[in-house]
Amino acid sequence: QVRLVESGGGLVQAGGSLRLSCEASGRTASTYPMGWFRQAPGKERQFVASINWSGRSTYYADSVKGRFTISRDGASNTGYLQMNSLKPEDTAIYYCATGGPQYYSGGYYGGPYDYWGQGTQVTVSS
Repeated sequence: QVRLVESGGGLVQAGGSLRLSCEASGRTASTYPMGWFRQAPGKERQFVASINWSGRSTYYADSVKGRFTISRDGASNTGYLQMNSLKPEDTAIYYCATGGPQYYSGGYYGGPYDYWGQGTQVTVSS
């Protein structure tokens, strides 16, 4: 069993930055890929980025490529999403997720994920 706790959301002006954190607990947490998703009001949940178990491979949605960076720290079992040059259209609830195939080597993993965080609100004002 893996538990995810997110933090780091908030209100920021367009062009600003935020860093989201996702702390994972559980014996097998470090063996799974990790993904970030977001859901804006009235819209479906959208894939943002994923990273493999070792942190060496990553993948980004086109909408965030070049602005967001996904990373993870194996020692602390914490994943991060650094978001720069934020735009109003990035406003959403952001979720981290993990699970799926252990020791998956690819950068892209869109799911299914077994474990989800509670979500953190990111609001970008224009």
